[in-house]
Amino acid sequence: MGSETKIVLTGFMGVGKTTVARFLASLLKSEKVDLDFIIEQAENKPIVEIFNAVGEARYRQIETENLRRTLSNAQAQVIALGGGAWTIAENRRLIREQNFTTVWLESTFEHCWRNIRASRKERPLAKNKQQTQQLFEERQRLYCLADWHFIIKPDLTSFEVAKKIAEEVFSMDFD
Repeated sequence: MGSETKIVLTGFMGVGKTTVARFLASLLKSEKVDLDFIIEQAENKPIVEIFNAVGEARYRQIETENLRRTLSNAQAQVIALGGGAWTIAENRRLIREQNFTTVWLESTFEHCWRNIRASRKERPLAKNKQQTQQLFEERQRLYCLADWHFIIKPDLTSFEVAKKIAEEVFSMDFD
């Protein structure tokens, strides 16, 4: 695969984008990039600190600047977005302009919420369950704009999800 592999994973926080991206990049023999990690490196602080210091509107601008840079980097081939990145029209436009295939990893709110609660990572937009569920519901109508849609079922591992994406999106055969 390699250089022609250009894929962006989107979906709600806690769905498993970063983990699926790691396995997918391995299967496709390409580079994995986690946009949240890129932002933390560029700003030299955790997402939650950036978010709390500058607010959501400025954070989204920082996110878009880093996405633009990442998309233009030839090494970036499997990109895991932050949960809110896809909700910004400019980000969707940039991704399409660079000819990345977009994949929405969908799951139930309960699945995502369990993962959010189990994670050590503090998430500025997941302070309480009711607000987080409302955000989850609002974002569904934008996530569905992705090119591909994979439903994350509880019985599938992240590796199995990555394998399904590789098989269906890139017609790879693992048998």
